[in-house]
Amino acid sequence: MLALSQTRLLPQTMLRANAFRRCFLNRLRSLTKLVVSKKYDSNKIKNKLHIMFQKKSLGQNFLTSTKIVDDIVVASGVTKNETVLEVGPGRGTLTSALLARGAQVVAVEKDDRLIPELQEKYPSEIKSGQLVLIHGDIMETSLEKIVTRPYRLIANIPYYITGQLIRLFLETNYNPTSMTLLVQKEVADRIIARDNKESLLSLSIKAYGTPTYVRTVGRGSFSPAPTVDSAVIDIDSISKQRFGNILEKEFFEILHAGFAHKRKQLVSNLSSLYPREIIIHACEKLGLNQKCRAEDIDVNTWFTLCTLLNKKTS
Repeated sequence: MLALSQTRLLPQTMLRANAFRRCFLNRLRSLTKLVVSKKYDSNKIKNKLHIMFQKKSLGQNFLTSTKIVDDIVVASGVTKNETVLEVGPGRGTLTSALLARGAQVVAVEKDDRLIPELQEKYPSEIKSGQLVLIHGDIMETSLEKIVTRPYRLIANIPYYITGQLIRLFLETNYNPTSMTLLVQKEVADRIIARDNKESLLSLSIKAYGTPTYVRTVGRGSFSPAPTVDSAVIDIDSISKQRFGNILEKEFFEILHAGFAHKRKQLVSNLSSLYPREIIIHACEKLGLNQKCRAEDIDVNTWFTLCTLLNKKTS
């Protein structure tokens, strides 16, 4: 059976390999023509070479629109001499705009091939200390060792680590004052609860800060173009002040229980943690309909509800 499966897959594998080879050769020919005709500059060659060898494993979609870059910088509210942590500077499109704004930039880049290019592009900024370039994975980096507080987080992040990265910077004790991010449009819609229905994602973010949908970003604003549209979101006023009356762990335990079964009513879901009569009494005190669902409750009411339930059982 194994040999048969391999035989069936072989033609498909060969087709994919041949398609890649043709694409590679076509791009190589175009580079050769530029060199022979001498109608080129070093930056153009670098651009074409990097497009040829972009790492799919890193989810690389480089932002190319200067208009979008300007909108991100404006939305972030960054001012001169403020510290900005930029995750994934790529080829420096956003980095240049932040430096021009007068920000002190700490840029963390995972792709080792981009580090020399960035060093070559910003020699004076690196020498003066306005730009600190770090080669590493932000998910494995100790924040307090690379950036001083207060700082803002600004990034065009790979879609596959969006949730992990947002969680990292909200839950850490070294969190930023704001986060301005390029994310998948569908995710941005969920974060701000565009349909007026909350989710675990939207409430988890609103527990720490205030998210705003800045603008939609079309696929053509990136190279290579992603398969979906993106959006800029800004999460402002980030802090842990809401957790004055309840621990983070306790709040999220209750929140997760409330969303455990989406089609079930809140009282039924929370019954896994508390006696039904205590839940009903807390809902009545807050003026909540006993038939409401977790998605119908805003973040302020959730904090009050969690505090009430916690006090009733402590």
